[in-house]
Order: sequence, then structure tokens, then C-alpha cells
Amino acid sequence: MREIVLDTETTGLDPHRGDRLCEIGCVEIVNRFLTGRIFHQYLNPERPMAPEAFAVHGLSDAFLADKPVFRDVADDFLAFIGEDPLVIHNASFDMGFLNAELKRLGKGPIPPSRAIDSLQIARRRHPGAQNSLDALCARYGIDNSRRTKHGALMDAEILAEVYAELTGGKQSSLGLGTAMDAPGKGHSGAESEEVSRARAPIKQIRLLTQDEIDAHRAFIAEMGDKALWHAYPDISGKSEPGQVE
Repeated sequence: MREIVLDTETTGLDPHRGDRLCEIGCVEIVNRFLTGRIFHQYLNPERPMAPEAFAVHGLSDAFLADKPVFRDVADDFLAFIGEDPLVIHNASFDMGFLNAELKRLGKGPIPPSRAIDSLQIARRRHPGAQNSLDALCARYGIDNSRRTKHGALMDAEILAEVYAELTGGKQSSLGLGTAMDAPGKGHSGAESEEVSRARAPIKQIRLLTQDEIDAHRAFIAEMGDKALWHAYPDISGKSEPGQVE
């Protein structure tokens, strides 16, 4: 299952009062595994940065002055997210800004039903506890030491790990890497050209060797036809042995 983990940075708190997006960061996950495909773009918000917002993310008017405006990257962004679910921490905030930007361009909104709010999931799992991204990293032992300020791509990467824990634990996150480690990726803000290329096949992750699979089948065979193991699907599934689709 393909999902997009998404985060944004903004000039303020209220898109209805003119606040705008200044950064979008997305990472692609398939079956909770990071694939290395990202969309990351700094944006010229076409308005001054509020001091309170600058204190949070450190994106200055001077830094953003030569960055593209949202209308220049909107189609690339929409192509990257496709029709897949969007995993967002406090989804109503980011969705409000995204849809305000799309409305300015005369484009239809992203339906709220597409958003998976990891904050709501965390509140159900940990009622009464702190459920900020930093608090969840501390709870699940996720290293967020590089997060000295908010950044959309960095926060999306961290949220992907938190989301794996919230929805299944570490067994779901064994393949999680850091999208920043992918060749040619970084915080410089021009990764959106990736969406113009055909989507590369998802790297297959081999969890078991063929010898291990053969040994397991031999062990089951020794147990006879009534062994409980026969009630479960073959260990290799429908694809190559030991691969996750």
C-alpha cells in the first residue's frame, strides 16, 4: 500500500488571514517502508514571514526570495501524491494550507478523507499523554537529534518512523532508512523534478534466504499433514521467496 507522509512549514497559523506555505516535504512509503522517493520544495510565500514562524523553522524572507511560488510546483506536487492516502501530524492544519493554495489556483481541494491524522492515532493510543512529534520520538526511542528546528522534509521522515510504530511497531519499520541518504536528495529544495520521471520500481527487500525457506518447508513436512503450519499461506507468498511487495 502506497502512502505519502507529508509536512509543511508556513508563514503563520491561519491561511484564511493570508498566511502561506513556505515549504512542503513528502516521503513515499509502501507497506510502511520508506522507498527513497521524496518531494521537497521551499516556496516563496509572496508575503513577509511572521517573526513567530521564523522562530519555529528559521526560513527567512531573504532565503525564500528566489524560490518558486506554489503555482510553479503545484502540478508536480499533485502528481507526486497521486490519489494515495496522506499521513500528516495534525492533518487539519496542513490540509487547510494546501487547499487554500489550490483554491487560489482554481484547482479542486484535496478531500479531507484522504488524510490519516497521526496525531489522532496517537491520542487514541496514548490518551492524556503528550503526543507531539518530539514526545512520540521519545516514547518510541526514535532519534530526532538532528531536529533543532522544524523542517518539512525532516519532519516527514521522522513522522514516517513514528507512524510505523503507531500502526504496528518496529517490525513494520525494519526497512526504514532516511530519504536524505538517497543520491541527489537534500534540503536544497529542487527535488520536484523527480516526479517528471517514471516511477522507479520499489526495491525488493529480501528478508529470508532460499536456504532458510527450504529448511522451514522441510521442518513442516516432518510434522505431517495435520501440522498447524499448513493453515497459513506459503512463506514465499506470491512473489519471489523472501520478498516484500
